Amino acid sequence: MAVGARSGRDEGEERPEDAVEREAEDDGTAARPQRSFWKELPLLIGIALLLALLIKTFLVQAFSIPSDSMQDTLQRGDRVLVDKLTPWFGSEPERGEVVVFHDPANWLSGEPTPEPNLAQQILSKIGLMPDAAEKDLIKRTIAIGGDTVECKKGGPVVVNGKKLDEPYIYPGNTPCDDAPFGPITVPKGKIWVMGDHRQNSQDSRYHMQDSTQGFVPVDKVVGRAVVVAWPITRWSTLPIPDTFDQPGIGNQTKAAALGLGASGLAPAGLGPAALGLTGVVPLVMWRRRRLTGGRTAG
Repeated sequence: MAVGARSGRDEGEERPEDAVEREAEDDGTAARPQRSFWKELPLLIGIALLLALLIKTFLVQAFSIPSDSMQDTLQRGDRVLVDKLTPWFGSEPERGEVVVFHDPANWLSGEPTPEPNLAQQILSKIGLMPDAAEKDLIKRTIAIGGDTVECKKGGPVVVNGKKLDEPYIYPGNTPCDDAPFGPITVPKGKIWVMGDHRQNSQDSRYHMQDSTQGFVPVDKVVGRAVVVAWPITRWSTLPIPDTFDQPGIGNQTKAAALGLGASGLAPAGLGPAALGLTGVVPLVMWRRRRLTGGRTAG
């Protein structure tokens, strides 16, 4: 009986690649044609913009310095990055921190508001540019709720009886000769703020007749400025000066209520980096399980 041409294997035999293809089809994991880069580009851009918006809303936001009130620490035109994460976990401003806050009682009355173009409006919404329409201020936190603060003409700022050595004050300025004040006690949930350029800063001292009596409500605080990010030549961090760490400066009543020592120093707590690491660990573990779950014992 005549036999037709054979392919080099019996009809019943199966090539290894055939078995792989059939197994993939059965599992529903057959290779799909990849979409072109240009088709995926809009999706990638959308994801990037969404991430930028989430970062601006919950993590960090850039702000532009519009005035000279924080010289020499900050210069007009500097871009600072503000930590917005820790306030979500109940953290409140501490003495010495440079903070950004919403105008508490029309402090910026009469100040011109720039008119951004369409591109600036879009970029500001996603946090790639500061929002020119937002009336925010930036000052240094000098005293927090429960503190007693004062400053007499010719003298230093005094917090809870401790004199502040303030090397960050603008050269040639005095601590408060232009507007001495106090002693006053900061109410709970408020902070007392002052600019580093004391003779060029409309800070708490100048708003003691306002509805907030010069205090800034904690719920008005956007976050702490942590880094000068732009221009590159001025890149630097914004740490808390040592003068705010001197023993005894802490409110003793508050420290006792929290079960702290006489120094009033509390544990630093989780910063943004530590919180970010905490969130990454479960993701890494999940990925490792997926990668090892598909392996078979050799």
